[in-house]
Amino acid sequence: MKFSITIPAYKTRFLRECIDSVLVQTYTDFEVIILNDASPEDVEGIVGSYSDSRIRYYKNEENVGAVNLVDNWNKCLELAVGDYIICMGDDDKLMPDCLEQYARMIEKYPEVDLFHARTLRIDEQGKPIGISQGYPEHERVFQFMLHRLNYGIQFIGDFCYRTNKLRQVSGYYWLPLAWGTDYITSYIVAKRKGVVHLPSITFCYRSNSTTISNTGNVELKLQAFSKEMKWYEEFLQEESEQDLEEALCLFELKQRCPTYFKKNKARIISYDLKQSPLRLFHWMWCRKTYRLSLKELAMAIYYSRS
Repeated sequence: MKFSITIPAYKTRFLRECIDSVLVQTYTDFEVIILNDASPEDVEGIVGSYSDSRIRYYKNEENVGAVNLVDNWNKCLELAVGDYIICMGDDDKLMPDCLEQYARMIEKYPEVDLFHARTLRIDEQGKPIGISQGYPEHERVFQFMLHRLNYGIQFIGDFCYRTNKLRQVSGYYWLPLAWGTDYITSYIVAKRKGVVHLPSITFCYRSNSTTISNTGNVELKLQAFSKEMKWYEEFLQEESEQDLEEALCLFELKQRCPTYFKKNKARIISYDLKQSPLRLFHWMWCRKTYRLSLKELAMAIYYSRS
């Protein structure tokens, strides 16, 4: 089987480290697709310094930008020729045995379309700062969604998709800033056959001051969040075959999602309040626009001070 590792690139600070982590994989049947998003930095010079035939380089004529980041992910998907695809940031890293670990699980679960890795969070110096929660080896989609509510965080580079399946569902789900895209896309692909989780760490997500999580327009994030909430409401109402455990997970999801979304909306606003407490007046003024309750604003103030 062949893997496609896709890297939509704009920043160069960690790009060489990112590419190096792919090229040293113990499993060698892969291609690396690097898509330069018309960056003002020397992405082309860094990529050009490699002579590895597995690297395929492309450049956008115009910058797609952070708001339409998912368009770059889907352009990489169009270019991919591998049986399975992984999309990673230009500042992230793969563990040397990442693809080998995926290949073993794919052989064990050949019918499954989605595989998920544990992630090591690293800082700008590459030092570990956290590890993602482990999950059961194989679980259905509502179990997976419930675990996400319990444990929280995942990243686009955590996932390995069957390429053809991802294309069948129209690629990565579009949301502004890709805010929530990784979650929704994984649930869509996992709907019928579930998801297989790797027990070991295979991906490194780099937390730094320039990621969209730490930057990006808060109001755009809220727009994306509103679209994400609507998608959840519709998805949880769709008819699907369920055993007792899945039915119980679905029931719990319906009970807990409203509170979960209220807290997350408050957390998004809290990032803005941390920068400037005076922005509270803006959010009071825009309450109707974003359907903000006084309770949600109070939570945002609390989170901004914690």
